[in-house]
Amino acid sequence: MYVIVAGGGKVGWNLARELIGKDNEVTLLESDRNRYLTIEQELEHAVQYGDATELWVLERAGIQRADLVIAVTGDDEDNMLICQMAKEKYLCDRIIARVNNPRNREWFELLGVQPAVSATDLILRLIEHEVPSYGLVHLLDLRDEKLEIIEVEVAPEAPAAGVRVVDIDLPEGSLIISVLRDGSGFVPKADTVIEGGDEVLLVLDPGLETSITQQFASPNVSSR
Repeated sequence: MYVIVAGGGKVGWNLARELIGKDNEVTLLESDRNRYLTIEQELEHAVQYGDATELWVLERAGIQRADLVIAVTGDDEDNMLICQMAKEKYLCDRIIARVNNPRNREWFELLGVQPAVSATDLILRLIEHEVPSYGLVHLLDLRDEKLEIIEVEVAPEAPAAGVRVVDIDLPEGSLIISVLRDGSGFVPKADTVIEGGDEVLLVLDPGLETSITQQFASPNVSSR
């Protein structure tokens, strides 16, 4: 796989190093001359000097044959522009953009730049995952497919506790795909009984979170 990485900061440099280590062909683009010279000492021919927002720089890097373009500069506008050009002008099927300010995520979405990865959002999700009182955690949003994957902890007094999977009153458009119990995960069968304290993974259509909470959370929580 041929990958172009735009931005030679810590993220871009480490990403290029790991991709090369997995036997991918990589070109890292860096616009700061001193930074470029530092990276060149390690990556040698795998790094090029230039501003990835300029067409001639992308073309010199071989964007016409790139399988994947990743924009991880420290500027959200640059990342949007790089990915837009890769997708619309060079018809690159796979692009990934870094979102430095999570408030800008909606602009990436409006411009069709997906997936857009925000380190801030990822850390917040990890925090939610470690705090049981949050109850429901969004693990993955598949916007193009209009699906979500969530994890919910089953309260001992929840309506679903002690009930077989097939008998749980789940809304249409939702499906239990995994159960984590006592540190081990498994795919449940129709007659699997959900227990209080289980962590249940579900795939669902967007907007069904409230209905899911009503089944797996404490009645006092779900009625708030």
